[in-house]
Amino acid sequence: MELCRYIDHTLLRADAVPEEIERLCREAVEHRFASVCVNGKYVPLAARLTAGTDVGVACVVGFPLGAMASEAKAFEAAKAVRDGASEIDMVIDIGAAKSGDFAAVESDVRAVVRAAEGRAIVKAIIETCLLTDDEKRAACRAAVAGGAAFVKTSTGFSKGGATVEDVRLMRETVGPDVGVKASGGIRDREAAEAMIAAGTTRIGTSSGAKICEQANM
Repeated sequence: MELCRYIDHTLLRADAVPEEIERLCREAVEHRFASVCVNGKYVPLAARLTAGTDVGVACVVGFPLGAMASEAKAFEAAKAVRDGASEIDMVIDIGAAKSGDFAAVESDVRAVVRAAEGRAIVKAIIETCLLTDDEKRAACRAAVAGGAAFVKTSTGFSKGGATVEDVRLMRETVGPDVGVKASGGIRDREAAEAMIAAGTTRIGTSSGAKICEQANM
């Protein structure tokens, strides 16, 4: 059960259908996952199916590229919160990070945090596979300065996912009071426990049920 509470049970495929979201929510409630993580279209359905439970609803914003206007991300976040999201997983402006404009990264995150109006926490996805270690550190610092409650490794839709080394680097950068979410390629109990040992406080995965079943063997 303790391992299950780390998990954001995730389904973000473009071809996901309502029946799959319903199954995702049933599994999340059964295993008492931290949240379900879905695209904005499915937030109302997920919020209805998890109502009255301790399972949150996370919605991705600016996903998966992060390369849209901050105003668009803010609009998307505000709509998700109105529809019942309690968590927003936003993709930062990765191009700004690559060009060294971390003030723009901070501003981008702040726009989404303000749109959430204190009704949802914000996780900033920095897409570690596209950044150098120095860029990862600077992106994490900018995200925290912008008000993010978590920094997150990956979308799972780029060329790489979470690594133990990146989780450790992110934890060292943000300190003990900011969440670190590992996401992308975590498919079994061993991988999940390695991420936790490195300092993650959330795990995004589509294999949550499998991981919890392995933990209970």
